Amino acid sequence: MNTTPTSTLERTDATQASVNPEASGTPDPRPATGSSFQIIQPRMEVTAEVFPEDAEILTPEALQFLAELHDRFAGTRHDLLAARLQGRVDVANGRDPKFLPETAFIRDDASWRVAGPGPGLEDRRVEITGPTDRKMAINALNSGAKVWLADQEDATSPTWENVIGGQRSLYDFLHGELTYTSPEGKHYAVTASETPTIVMRPRGWHLVEKHMRFHDRSGRDMNASGSLVDFGLYFFHNAKALIAAGRGPYFYLPKLESHREAKLWNDIFTFAEEYVGIEHGTIRATVLIETIQAAFEMDEILFELRDHCAGLNAGRWDYIFSIVKTFRSRGRRWVTPDRKTITMTVPFMRAYTELLVQTCHKRGAHAIGGMSAFIPNRRDPEVTEAALAAVSADKRREATDGFDGTWVAHPDLIPTARAEFDAVLGDRPNQVDRRRDDVEVTAADLLDIPSAGGEVTEQGVRDNISIGIRYIESWLRGTGAAAIDNLMEDAATAEISRSQIWQWLHDNTVTAEGTRIDQTFIVGAMGDAVRGLPRFEGDRFDDAIQVFRTVALEPEFPTFLTVGAYARFL
Repeated sequence: MNTTPTSTLERTDATQASVNPEASGTPDPRPATGSSFQIIQPRMEVTAEVFPEDAEILTPEALQFLAELHDRFAGTRHDLLAARLQGRVDVANGRDPKFLPETAFIRDDASWRVAGPGPGLEDRRVEITGPTDRKMAINALNSGAKVWLADQEDATSPTWENVIGGQRSLYDFLHGELTYTSPEGKHYAVTASETPTIVMRPRGWHLVEKHMRFHDRSGRDMNASGSLVDFGLYFFHNAKALIAAGRGPYFYLPKLESHREAKLWNDIFTFAEEYVGIEHGTIRATVLIETIQAAFEMDEILFELRDHCAGLNAGRWDYIFSIVKTFRSRGRRWVTPDRKTITMTVPFMRAYTELLVQTCHKRGAHAIGGMSAFIPNRRDPEVTEAALAAVSADKRREATDGFDGTWVAHPDLIPTARAEFDAVLGDRPNQVDRRRDDVEVTAADLLDIPSAGGEVTEQGVRDNISIGIRYIESWLRGTGAAAIDNLMEDAATAEISRSQIWQWLHDNTVTAEGTRIDQTFIVGAMGDAVRGLPRFEGDRFDDAIQVFRTVALEPEFPTFLTVGAYARFL
């Protein structure tokens, strides 16, 4: 294989706004250090300003690896994204998702198993999730969790600084150099005697990295894939250090909609292992089942990734968003009630999680539970007490249903979650050996959206508008995980909020109070929300309102709010 570097670094004046004067996006917030670097790479062009510390990540060899990944896999990625679009057209025309008849032989064959957990991943009873900026990374590594989901996806706003800064955080930790000093002078360092195993989550297939341009061998030019950039930089720089530490390299794979998308990741893993010279099957992946389409292909997804697969995760918030998005225009039967009433105990959500546990354990894979949105408030004991009670009940249900571990978003929730899993697991690292042969889930069960019951209320509309605008504003400022009204909001929960508004508006839904949800009502509710916003110097509320209008009120439904907002504002 050819690993000859094809790029060089040239020093430039740091006062220049950008290496490429035509590049769009917000200025890098870091102060000028006197010099920056220009990346000259004929096939993988970096169009953002690159500082010396970035150049440690954007090495010639790493960029060459990214170019090789794009050469081999960017075309398939485009084909699969086109297949997603066709699938949405089919559903809009009345064709329901289903268990695929052509892959029944995979589901019916009881003999095959996945690779299972790699070293350091056997016990996953509590996983903490969060972004990869230096402060949050240190907090996660000191948290006492078994696993840290190092998130470059929904908990991270993909500013260039966050994307490359997150890579630096991970690289520096694995090379013993991760520290942080806040603007107020507070020093942070990794002090835990035992840190969590890192499972890194790259961006989904639908997202691009607009600050990197790929020039293929035929001369075509395109934005780089966010997935390939995130995976490629982390894997290239850290795979051997992770192996030496006995903990990786491991990945969470988000937003998959089919087993064909899982096969693409498996092909990437196989190529990457060969490229750097490590044993086939060293990589382990956990797939988030967070789309209704993937729920019908869990066996097939495990099968395609079987040499590299550790398990599946019940990504509940994106799953609810997928339900709303997929069936948004199918009529009254598919209208969802207030977001807060769609709990994990409503029948269609319970069917999804029970099928996930059954499928995983049948194949020797971990089943990992999802995120409870409640978070503690150290300034308000009553809020904290309520949050702990809600998290305890949620994690007790997961542990008794057979899950092998779960997610939390705050270090203070780890003891509560661990207690519930300790009560079920004891000294065992997991309960993969617990088969759920009692579970029988049909396609009708997964699609029984009316089973959620509940109503659409005026307060539910107002809550979605307020949460959506406030989260988008936070995201535009570079913060992708935001505590709003004592709940942890990320891109997935914001997607639920705006997609429900779109569905209720276009269905002419009437609230429980008798108010028709039309443009007049929503615009009025938005005005009320805007008047109550906590304005401050440097806020992005005007832009956030504009984004929310586009993704919630326009006739055309954007498949992800982050795609257009990223292209325009980041």
